Amino acid sequence: MSNKLTTLFAQAANTDEKSLSILMKALSENDLSGFDYIQFKQSVKALAKMNMDEATAYKSAFATAATMGLTKEKLAETAGYYRNIIVKEQDNFAQALNNQLTTKVEAKKKEVEKLKYQIEKNKEQIKKLQDEIANYLDQVDATEAAIVKEDQRIVAAKEKFEKTYQAVLEAIDSDVENIKKYL
Repeated sequence: MSNKLTTLFAQAANTDEKSLSILMKALSENDLSGFDYIQFKQSVKALAKMNMDEATAYKSAFATAATMGLTKEKLAETAGYYRNIIVKEQDNFAQALNNQLTTKVEAKKKEVEKLKYQIEKNKEQIKKLQDEIANYLDQVDATEAAIVKEDQRIVAAKEKFEKTYQAVLEAIDSDVENIKKYL
């Protein structure tokens, strides 16, 4: 079902495929039984492919859904349920991102500080320690380069996720508005 969901929300905006896949997996794993917002959205999309205008697509999909017991209230309630799943997934992503920052960036920053202290200490020692100092300097450069690379990767992942997250929320919010407007 995750692939079907991906097609429902992929057009929402320029979405990151990996982030969208994560969000759709969360929706799929928490799919409610019976006819709900997701099935309604699928029906609207199918009707829209038949060159039906948006208002008619919403009304037609709802008319069919109503025969299966779906009410406007239940539709809004299930849309809210799926929206909350997306919000929870963003919270999970933020936690994972913080963990990565802590383990991949902060730990390396501490390592850099430790190496710089060792460098200063060795500079005060006699000539034979100059080779050791050069080795530590190389480690600092490599570690700082790794910090920059990891930080850029993490920031890029966050930006992609946030963009996709916003696009999916906007799609859901737009659908809810259309439900209110057309139904």
